[in-house]
Amino acid sequence: MVKTTKRRRSRVKAVILLYQSDLLNKEVGSIISSEMDFQKRIDEFTIKLVMGVEKNKIEIDNQIRHVAENWTLNRISIIDRNILRMAIYEMLFEEDIPLKVSVDEAIEIAKILGQKDETPKFVNGILGKILTNLNIDKKEA
Repeated sequence: MVKTTKRRRSRVKAVILLYQSDLLNKEVGSIISSEMDFQKRIDEFTIKLVMGVEKNKIEIDNQIRHVAENWTLNRISIIDRNILRMAIYEMLFEEDIPLKVSVDEAIEIAKILGQKDETPKFVNGILGKILTNLNIDKKEA
């Protein structure tokens, strides 16, 4: 049995909140405040992730659109889309988290929450392309 870290549990909660927000077409802040029992179990890292994704969703979604060949955002399952959003948020805005950790965590969460066996491969493929683009951008800077 794989040991789940506190950070992974926080990431899973973040994806669940983002999923609810996306499914219900509500701001994630209203989802958090309406879930009083769930709110008591939400740690600071989870809140940082979901609020960061919400604040930067346009840029994050543009990253997905840029690398997801032949895929529209609406064609990507809601859970997969939000696993990607969370990971991309970390990759772009959380400088204290190594890029590889963000990718590896997203793949592990895809194994847990993904609705299809292909989800981890799909997440890995999209994030791998973004990682390549980020590394190219850093070399050019």
